[in-house]
Amino acid sequence: MALPPLVEPAAELTKEEVARYSRHLIIPDVGVDGQKRLKNAKVLVVGAGGLGSPALLYLAAAGVGTLGVVDFDVVDESNLQRQVIHGQSDVGRPKAESARDSVAEINPFVKVILHQTHLNSENALEIFRDYDLILDGTDNFATRYLVNDAAVLLGKPYVWGSIFRFEGQVSVFWEDAPDGQGLNYRDLYPEPPPPGMVPSCAEGGVLGVLCASIGSIMVTEAIKLLTGIGDPLLGRLMVYDALEMSYRTIKIRKDPESPKITELIDYEAFCGVVSTDAQQAAAGNTITPLELKHKQESGEDFLLVDVREPHEFEIVRIPGSVLIPKDKILSGEAFSELPQDKPLVLHCKSGARSAEALAALHKAGFKDAVHVGGGVLAWAREVDPSLPTY
Repeated sequence: MALPPLVEPAAELTKEEVARYSRHLIIPDVGVDGQKRLKNAKVLVVGAGGLGSPALLYLAAAGVGTLGVVDFDVVDESNLQRQVIHGQSDVGRPKAESARDSVAEINPFVKVILHQTHLNSENALEIFRDYDLILDGTDNFATRYLVNDAAVLLGKPYVWGSIFRFEGQVSVFWEDAPDGQGLNYRDLYPEPPPPGMVPSCAEGGVLGVLCASIGSIMVTEAIKLLTGIGDPLLGRLMVYDALEMSYRTIKIRKDPESPKITELIDYEAFCGVVSTDAQQAAAGNTITPLELKHKQESGEDFLLVDVREPHEFEIVRIPGSVLIPKDKILSGEAFSELPQDKPLVLHCKSGARSAEALAALHKAGFKDAVHVGGGVLAWAREVDPSLPTY
């Protein structure tokens, strides 16, 4: 069932706006009133990346009057496969500024407010407070729980989306929904997964066009909420499988045991981005890429183990490394392949997975094992810039 519109309509549409939005105006469900509501709306998009890119473009095209952008990252060449709001000339620029310029090209009537900062427990409530609706396109659990809890404390609805490889998910969360059926993200995911259990898009990849599919659904939900039309995904999780070309909807129910949200917490600690065991194992057992290079050049006898996946090993590798994926180490399957008479040096893409593998090896008795901080990305940056990165 439709919910009441989130915002009041603006006073008027100009002649230029009527011409621009004419295809909306002739839809009876939207009409002049709906377009005026979009004009008066303030929407905050968290992240100008894979999901934020199509979301910002289509929110701007739809005529949402004020768009906020939260992002402190810069455009990297690896972003361009899916983050369509940025172009080749934007590489190295702040994503928020690149997004602002693209929005201006799409619709000069839209006001863009930039929040070029790391969203955290200290600033989330202040940033969220002046917006009618939040769109969360982030790719890490710590920020997702932060967005959820801040929205709950402020009584604001938000549209959530998630993507990985060929699958995407979308839902709407609103604890204080007028229909009394309010839910929040913790009703769907009461606890974050164990550290390292769910790979990020940077580790597992994502089909670029999937961002457009999920991002456009997120914007559709935003428009429905802002204008009060249609049946929003409140209390429902939509799952899209691009390989099967299938959509399915799962009912979400209120978790009666979910604790009441009363304050913002330390979400990095809550989600355990790297496990305590991994942190302890890495402490005092981390070497730099330059130290690894010195070990190789001095002829030290050690085994360099790459704990990434085979498809990553094909993209780029540190010379002399052998591939033993992290899961084989965590399960113990790889222990018989590892030498007992020489030290082990582990590495992954950026250092997180190798730290988890390092903890498992230390527990198994490989006390001399160390890992390379920053992984193959740091090696390419500090030792051999000719290598590709991903």
